[in-house]
Amino acid sequence: MEGLMGLLRVRIKRGINLAVRDVRSSDPYVVLKMGQQKLKTRVIRKDVNPEWNEDLTFSVSDPHLPIHLTIYDHDTFTKDDKMGDAEFDIKHFADALQMNLEGFPEGTIITRVQPCRENCLAEESRVIWSKGRIVQDMALRLRNVECGEVEIQLQWINLPGSRGV
Repeated sequence: MEGLMGLLRVRIKRGINLAVRDVRSSDPYVVLKMGQQKLKTRVIRKDVNPEWNEDLTFSVSDPHLPIHLTIYDHDTFTKDDKMGDAEFDIKHFADALQMNLEGFPEGTIITRVQPCRENCLAEESRVIWSKGRIVQDMALRLRNVECGEVEIQLQWINLPGSRGV
């Protein structure tokens, strides 16, 4: 798997019932890591149900690499507190990219991914054909924390001249 295959846009939609790390709330932000790449969202002040609706884009050369998501509470004077983490892979998403879906009806479900011990899904995740592209919505249950979920969406961006996945 040499060379760049395309770009993966991860939309960080929102956090739900995140842990309180300050007096009555938290100032959360999300850090995503894939291989050597590290991206982060803006900080949302005093909100345990933040709405980021922010797109972070990875260059993908190996679709087998897992993506690590960690939420932190921003602190001004001390080290930022961890508010849980999750991990997800893009295997099912990458498999769907290899199919020729042109002409499929809007909203066609390509794959369903069930929550299990090996993933951090809070509920079933579907890879669907939407507006001429493949998207996957995920609700991730955070690990190593007392509560919290994060909703994200994956979307593929083909590069001109790239070989796709």
